[in-house]
Amino acid sequence: MTGETKMVSIYIMGKQYEVPRGVTIMKAMEFAGYRFIRGCGCRGGFCGACGTVYRTPGNFRLKVGLACATMVEEGMHLTQIPFYPANRAAYDLQALKPTLGTLLQHYPEVTRCLGCNQCTRICPQGLSVMDYIAAAQRGDIEKTAHQSFDCIMCGLCASRCPAEIVQYNVGILARRLYARHLVPPAQHLAKRVEEIKAGKFDDELNRLMRMDKEELQKLYDARDIEQ
Repeated sequence: MTGETKMVSIYIMGKQYEVPRGVTIMKAMEFAGYRFIRGCGCRGGFCGACGTVYRTPGNFRLKVGLACATMVEEGMHLTQIPFYPANRAAYDLQALKPTLGTLLQHYPEVTRCLGCNQCTRICPQGLSVMDYIAAAQRGDIEKTAHQSFDCIMCGLCASRCPAEIVQYNVGILARRLYARHLVPPAQHLAKRVEEIKAGKFDDELNRLMRMDKEELQKLYDARDIEQ
């Protein structure tokens, strides 16, 4: 580091380190010598693998965030929770019905929602988590599925919930019920599957398999990209 780089003092798992100011928690941990074997994925705030709990000086509040998107602060004490411990119901999706009864059978705790909105405030994706839990309470499977669609399953909402609801598991059940039982089958997808089975794309796939890395890279770089 240059002499002009300003440093801050943080505590990682109880041990003090000097790290550059203005970097993310993840980059600060790597600067301090930590090697990420787990709890690190996309590095862009979309995979939910790097949940972190921290406190800052003079603030009683226990905060949570994603290590790849949260900046370090002077005196920060932090520890990672790459997988948030939460109960997950087991079920046979084929046998379930897309009803309120199904949601309550597998996640009865949704009825304990206090409407405090802590889950929404903490969501790194900016989802209206409390709203989709309210939709689940009404048995509105479609709305629950749509409003929870961009959930990255990081668990931060559950970490803040005083009613101990595992919101993201409720959301994924609703999305599965919606996709399996409420949305009409995609005819274009069924057609494409049949084309694949019939070998329509075998020649093209074999051609790609014979290409070296440089050829594949050029083909990838020149691909059509949707606007």
